[in-house]
Amino acid sequence: MFLIVGLGNPGKAYERTRHNIGFMLVDRLASLNGMRFSVQGNLCRAKGIIAGEDVVLLKPLSYMNLSGTVVSRVMRELNASIESVLAVYDDCDLPLGKMRFRKNGASGGHNGVRSIIESVGSAGFSRLRLGIGRPEEGELKDYVLSPFSGSEKPALDESLSRAVSGVEVFLRDGVDVAMNGFN
Repeated sequence: MFLIVGLGNPGKAYERTRHNIGFMLVDRLASLNGMRFSVQGNLCRAKGIIAGEDVVLLKPLSYMNLSGTVVSRVMRELNASIESVLAVYDDCDLPLGKMRFRKNGASGGHNGVRSIIESVGSAGFSRLRLGIGRPEEGELKDYVLSPFSGSEKPALDESLSRAVSGVEVFLRDGVDVAMNGFN
């Protein structure tokens, strides 16, 4: 069983923001694979099969900085190993349309990833960083909490489609093959 965690913030105000690209990807995975989300307290989860593998898609509804408590709880419920977890989140150091799989490692300054590491007690989970770019001016916080512009929507759609393919490769062939094919 794989656990794919999309990181984001709950609520309509954040729904289409750059910081919620992780939620957007798990929503797309669910839609393409006939999976339906159900809300259970501070989490939203869907279970099904993707690329021939049993998968749970997870959207923590505890806000980005507290995502780890939800991930830790679901991992215990599923008896999921750290190697079966893929965290998907925004990365402002990558331009929109770029993505990077990574086997494990530090948080890289991402508060959602830091929360997962602290809560599960390990940095040994795989990651998929989806580029959102950096603002040309203004505060980074305001930028990540802003929606994608109309002119960015085709690139966003292409990025999410490519990320779906990457997740399928990750599930079928592992993180090393996904890294070689998509980084």
